[in-house]
Amino acid sequence: MKNRDRVVLRAVLVVALAALWLAGCAGLGPAGDGGSGAEYVVRPGDTLYSIARRFRVDHRDLARWNRLGDGSLIYPGQRLRLGPGATSGVAAAPGKPATAPRKATPAAPEVPPPASGWRWPASGRLLGGFGASARTASGILLGGQPGQVVVASADGEVVYAGSGLTGYGLLVIVRHNRSWLTAYGHHADLLVREGERVRAGQAIGHMGPGAGYDAVLHFEIRRNGTPVDPLRQLPARGDGQAGLR
Repeated sequence: MKNRDRVVLRAVLVVALAALWLAGCAGLGPAGDGGSGAEYVVRPGDTLYSIARRFRVDHRDLARWNRLGDGSLIYPGQRLRLGPGATSGVAAAPGKPATAPRKATPAAPEVPPPASGWRWPASGRLLGGFGASARTASGILLGGQPGQVVVASADGEVVYAGSGLTGYGLLVIVRHNRSWLTAYGHHADLLVREGERVRAGQAIGHMGPGAGYDAVLHFEIRRNGTPVDPLRQLPARGDGQAGLR
């Protein structure tokens, strides 16, 4: 073989090897981006919008893929899928939008509320009804006394306990089944930890200041991530407290 032919062959091999190496690296997400497979683990301070911008996806798609409703309630440690129906693979690096065609996702079967039923998380006056103001766009405000006990509204698992979500203060989120969760904001202190199973009526914390009040509870019920009016789920109140059903 002539020297010229050897040079040409060597160049072809180098190009081929480089192409293979680049193909192998193309699916690797950037180090430290929080992605794991086709998922992203929510960090303190993240919002649905910031995550969507980071991975160049529409925040409404991200909310739909993860059944987040309006997407306002995400919590550190939560795992979010970065594509429709994706359960494995490596998260694409930001700046590389997905090109795969979208597939219709079958509607999930309706999941009923928790078998334990709902109970009021605290006694007190209704300071803000569902959707009555920006403060209660996704829940209700109950007024009480500083240090008043807050209880779980139904059986479930504590999936978040902390202060990493802006606007909620010291927050507890309880998941009751795959469709229903409740959120309890503005505690003075917490009595439960993440991963703990709780029973309806179990104390989870004490009321603290928030939303301009000395003692208040921000309470949400969500179905498939979408806020629903707690007053339509909770039992009627017969204790004569003004503003409560």
